Amino acid sequence: MRKLRILYVASEIYPFLQTTEVADFVRKLPQAMQERGMEIRILVPRFGLINERKNRLHEVVRLSGINITVGDDEKPLIIKVASVPAAKLQVYFIDNEDYFQRKHVFFDKEEKFYEDNDERAIFFCKGALETVKKLGWAPDVVHCNDWMTALVPLYLKTTYKNDPIFKDTKSVFTVYNNPFSYKFDEDLLEKVKAMDIHDDMLGNLRTLDYEGFIRIGIEYADIVVRADEDFSESINTILNELPDNKVALAEENINFTETYYNLYNELAN
Repeated sequence: MRKLRILYVASEIYPFLQTTEVADFVRKLPQAMQERGMEIRILVPRFGLINERKNRLHEVVRLSGINITVGDDEKPLIIKVASVPAAKLQVYFIDNEDYFQRKHVFFDKEEKFYEDNDERAIFFCKGALETVKKLGWAPDVVHCNDWMTALVPLYLKTTYKNDPIFKDTKSVFTVYNNPFSYKFDEDLLEKVKAMDIHDDMLGNLRTLDYEGFIRIGIEYADIVVRADEDFSESINTILNELPDNKVALAEENINFTETYYNLYNELAN
């Protein structure tokens, strides 16, 4: 029997980068699932804070070299890889000179939100799926973590739905309490678009903000997980209105790995 294949997509993973609880989650859960017999891949952005020499990142030339479309622009995709020390986990890093080679994550040294964080998210989401295609590795479940990965479920249900690699793939979207107050420009919707995506599919993104990204991730994911209880009133309302068969609360308790193990198996079957 083929091993279940789980792809983790996230903004960060410990020990390479840790700014929120996402990093710990994406470090612990994949290893636990691998130890339970699942096949794992992890994809994160190669933010400039990640020291390549110290962490032994190296470019995977056979995966690099394609261009990713963001609005009217095409940006080259560079893929790097490293291993998590003390675990047999490979992490693939999505890199691009324009988007990720800065010494900060989402805010500059003056604590100003980068205006192109929307483009960075789009590039990362598309780049992650293109990398998996190049690997020729068909995931049963893609587990997306936090707002930066929110477009992956949308792309899986539209642009990539007939791709042989993704035709049976289900998605999980975990919502974390990492909001920002910035509002993106009106051209966000045009930049997000790809094949088989029309205006009426992007209604939840029209607020052009953090909540819009969370709403679109929730709308297109097969299962939604709430990582925190302490959300804003509006996010709590969205989560509380979801049907029972779409939302899962997977707390980090004694049955943490069991909860996800069962969740993935149910989704895939």
